[in-house]
Amino acid sequence: MNPVQLLPQVQDFLNRNHGHFIDGAPTLSQGQRIPVVNPTTAETIATVANATESDVAAAVNSSRRAFEGSWGEAPPASRASALLRLADLLLVNGNELAQLETLQSGKTLQLSRHFEIEAAATFLRHYAGAATRITGQTINPSLSSLSGEKYSALTLRKPLGVVAGVVPWNFSILIAVWKFASALATGCTSVIKPSEYTPLTALRIAELAIEAGVPPGVLNVVNGRGSAGQALIEHPNIAKVSFTGSVPTGISVGRAAVSSKLTRFTLELGGKNSVGFLKDVDAEKAAAGVLEAGFIHQGQVCAAGERFFVHRTRMDEVLEKVSKALSSLTIGDPLDSATQFGPLSNRPHFERVSAFFDQARSGGDQIVHGGKVMDRPGYFVEPTLVLAGSRTSTLLTQETFGPIGTFLPYDDEDELLSLFNETDFGLSASLWTNDLSKAMRMVPKIEAGTVWVNMHSFLDPAVPFGGVKSSGVGREFGDAFINDYTELQSVIIRY
Repeated sequence: MNPVQLLPQVQDFLNRNHGHFIDGAPTLSQGQRIPVVNPTTAETIATVANATESDVAAAVNSSRRAFEGSWGEAPPASRASALLRLADLLLVNGNELAQLETLQSGKTLQLSRHFEIEAAATFLRHYAGAATRITGQTINPSLSSLSGEKYSALTLRKPLGVVAGVVPWNFSILIAVWKFASALATGCTSVIKPSEYTPLTALRIAELAIEAGVPPGVLNVVNGRGSAGQALIEHPNIAKVSFTGSVPTGISVGRAAVSSKLTRFTLELGGKNSVGFLKDVDAEKAAAGVLEAGFIHQGQVCAAGERFFVHRTRMDEVLEKVSKALSSLTIGDPLDSATQFGPLSNRPHFERVSAFFDQARSGGDQIVHGGKVMDRPGYFVEPTLVLAGSRTSTLLTQETFGPIGTFLPYDDEDELLSLFNETDFGLSASLWTNDLSKAMRMVPKIEAGTVWVNMHSFLDPAVPFGGVKSSGVGREFGDAFINDYTELQSVIIRY
């Protein structure tokens, strides 16, 4: 193994006494220190502060002042230009950000650079373009004239105010960008609360935002555990909450937002995402599809496939080829360019995924490949294939959020559709087939916010993304996000 040498600026950043980023500058805090652990070695590489209520209040009030002042008064093209400059700076500082991200999350360096940073720059450019496309409409009212007067009407899109973005640990750069860029493009300001497991990159991006010309207070970052997030959500100057995470936490966030003062919220929650291979699919392509759908970033992707349905006549050959592909993966230090599969991102998740292996063995499922914790430092588990004992198996119903692909055979397409929809989740799904006509007929019957055909996990900023059922409320990307970050105001004029 030959991991890259850390850049001097990365080492310097790790050695800082990190608190928060408020009103354009790093801010120290009296809050308890939280260790940031490298999941490859299980060693502490930095610490951040757990935000106090006064820290949260300082950040929100700073963002409120910026909303009422410099940012709220800025023309859309000015906001767009700042986001474009930030996109450029992400790429210029890409190696530094990628190393920080890999150190804190266990994501391979290639994935950090290409999937997180380069994709984040692409999304920033999309949102920059959206800043100048926020429009209302003119309306011809049906009001009757009483004495010759006339009426006209129009609608305005007004930014909500300060948006709280609560970011998970799996994609700390990309998801943070989704949240604050949505806010900034519409004229809102943002306070980001990253996960306590992966807080470093948000702090660095906030610094780059100032360098890009984003005024102080427009983008603030507060660190901390759940108490910091709760204080942020319940602050009276928060106009909207955008949360990505688990279903139980999302329900709590939604309740807290509504009970606070009917604060708006967008929830992008978990998924038990289905992947269906029709009988005609080539086994080699199916195996590649399984890896694409279920094992990127060790399966720690909200939209990753976890439930794999294969026609009964094809199951043995598909499992054989997937097992062979998983056996050939290079597992190791994600800072090494040769590594294809790294550790899980934190100890609690490592323990949770390990428990699923025991459940599979005790619950009547068959572990076809993997299913063990690896005997090495850090939070490594084997990529795992499970053949479910029944359609009610725990591993077919509970989100694992890890590198566990659970398979079940089916006999006909009606049964396949039934299996797809036999879940409380509805974030994403994919169909794999050479028969496009058949796929197009099946897609509308699948209960999921996004359905891919012959692909999985690919997101594009122009295409709305979000879940149905227990997988969330609201949409991100496209132009759909504008509705969630602005208030519609109607104006009627008599003349």
